[in-house]
Amino acid sequence: MLNLDATRLVKAMPVILCLIAGFVIDGTTNAADNQPSKPNIVFILADDLGYGDVQCLNPERGKIPTPHMDQLAAQGMTFTDAHSSSSVCTPTRYSILTGRYNWRTKLQKSVLYGFDAPLIAPDRMTTAGFLKQHGYTTAIIGKWHLGLDLPLTDNTPVKGNNPQNIDWDARVGNGPVDRGFDYFYGISASLDMPPYIYIENDHFVGKGTATKAFNRKGPAEPDFEAVEVLPTIGDKTVEFIKQHDGSKPFFAYVPFTSPHTPILPSKEWQGKSELGKYGDFVMQTDAVVGQIVEAIDQAGIADNTIVIVTSDNGCSKSAGIKNMQPKGHFPSAQFRGSKADLWDGGHRIPFFVRWPGHITPGSQCEQTICQLDLMATCADLLGTTIPDGAGEDSVSFLPALQDKPIQSSRAGLIHHSIGGYFAYRQGKWKLLLCRGSGGWSSPNENRVSPNAPEAQLYDMEADPGEKNNLYLTQPEVANRLLALLESDITNGRSTEGVAAKNDVDIKVWKNRK
Repeated sequence: MLNLDATRLVKAMPVILCLIAGFVIDGTTNAADNQPSKPNIVFILADDLGYGDVQCLNPERGKIPTPHMDQLAAQGMTFTDAHSSSSVCTPTRYSILTGRYNWRTKLQKSVLYGFDAPLIAPDRMTTAGFLKQHGYTTAIIGKWHLGLDLPLTDNTPVKGNNPQNIDWDARVGNGPVDRGFDYFYGISASLDMPPYIYIENDHFVGKGTATKAFNRKGPAEPDFEAVEVLPTIGDKTVEFIKQHDGSKPFFAYVPFTSPHTPILPSKEWQGKSELGKYGDFVMQTDAVVGQIVEAIDQAGIADNTIVIVTSDNGCSKSAGIKNMQPKGHFPSAQFRGSKADLWDGGHRIPFFVRWPGHITPGSQCEQTICQLDLMATCADLLGTTIPDGAGEDSVSFLPALQDKPIQSSRAGLIHHSIGGYFAYRQGKWKLLLCRGSGGWSSPNENRVSPNAPEAQLYDMEADPGEKNNLYLTQPEVANRLLALLESDITNGRSTEGVAAKNDVDIKVWKNRK
C-alpha cells in the first residue's frame, strides 16, 4: 500500500494511471522482468498514394482494386481525417521521424534532392532513436529523402544531378544509421532523383559508374533498375521480419517509392488495371503491403505487432488525374486538390492501423490526426513521455485506437504546401493563407484572380470539397484561427512543454508584401 497523503496522491495519480494504462493496453508481460511486452511497430509509407486511390475509402468514385489495404482496414481501424504535415515528400518525412513540423527548419518550401545535405540536425531525436533507447531494433527499408552527406573525391561542391566527384567507396555520412536506425537499405531520395544506387547502412552497394535517367539523368550503378526497387523493398522487409528472433521488439519504417514517378509497374502487374500504368502501380503497391502483412502473420507475431499503412501526401498530377476522372476514378475522392496543394486533396491521406486484440476490427475514427503524432504515440505505448527538446508538435493518438477521445494540448493542426503556404485546421474550420491552391492545382497563386480574397475559410463538415469560401463573411472565425496559427509558429511548438525555437525566421503570410 502506498503511503501518500491526499495532496501527494492527487499529484501522483497521472503517473499511477499511466502505469495502469500501460498494462491494460498491452495485456501481455515478459516473465523475465515482469514488464509489459513492447509491441513491434511496422510503419509503411506509400509515396504519392491519394486518399481516393484506396478502394474502401472511395467505393463510389474509385476504380482501383486494393484488396490488401481493404483487408487491413477490415482487420483494424481506418482514420478518415488523417493528414501528412506537408503536401510533398521531404517535409512529411521530417515530421514523421521527428514529431516536429517541417516548416520549423530551413526547408520553407519544396523538397530535397538526391545529393542534398541532411535536414535532420545531429542533435535532433528521431522516433527511431527514441525507440532504440527503449530497447527496440530499428530499421528503415526504402526511400530516405531527408538528405545525406555523400562522400566526395575533392572539395568541389555538388551542383546539379550529375556530379562526377562522388567517392563510391567511402562512408555515407549523416544518414539513417546516424539518426537512430540500426539498419538501412534503400535509396537516397525519390526514384526519379539520382544517384540511382542502393545504400546499405552507410555504404553504397556497388558504384555509380553508369549514367541513367528515370526522369532525371544522373550517376547509376550499372545493374540498378527502377522497376525493381518496389519489389526489392518488399523482399528486404520480409527478410527483416523473418530474421526477427523475438529477443527485442522492432520498429520497421518502410517508405515505398510507389506509386510516385517513374510509374513503372513490374511486368506481371502491367495491364491489371483499367486505368493504365498508374492503376497497375497502385495495385502492385497494394500487393507489397499484403506481402509484408503476410510475413508478419506467418512469423506468428501479428498479435504483438502494430501495422500502420499510410501515404506521404496526395496523388500527383503525374499520375494522369485528368485522364482517370472521365473513367470514374478520383484519386482525392471527395476532396479538392492533389499533391502539393493546401486543399485537403494534397495532405488528407489513407491511414490504417491494425493491432489484433487491441483495436476493434472494421472500426473507424473521425478524429483529426497527423503523421507527426507517431513519436508521441510511441511514447504513450511505452508508458513514458517524449524527452525535452523533441517532438514539439506530436500528440498521441493511442486513445483513438481504443475508441476514446484524443487528449491534446495542441489547439489545432497546421497544414503546409509545396509553396510554403500555411493553413490552420481546428474542428470543422479550416483557414488557408493563400488565394488559390498554394500548390500545383489551378488556380494557383500565379494564376488566381486578383479580385480573389487574400485567404480562404471553409466549414469542412458542410463543405469538404472546399468550394464555399467564407473568409469575408466569417471574420471572427478567421481571425481566431490566424491568432492560433501565429502563436504555434512563434512559440516554436504547438503542444505544452519546454520552450522551443524555430530554426529560422518564418514568414506567415506568403502573399503579402
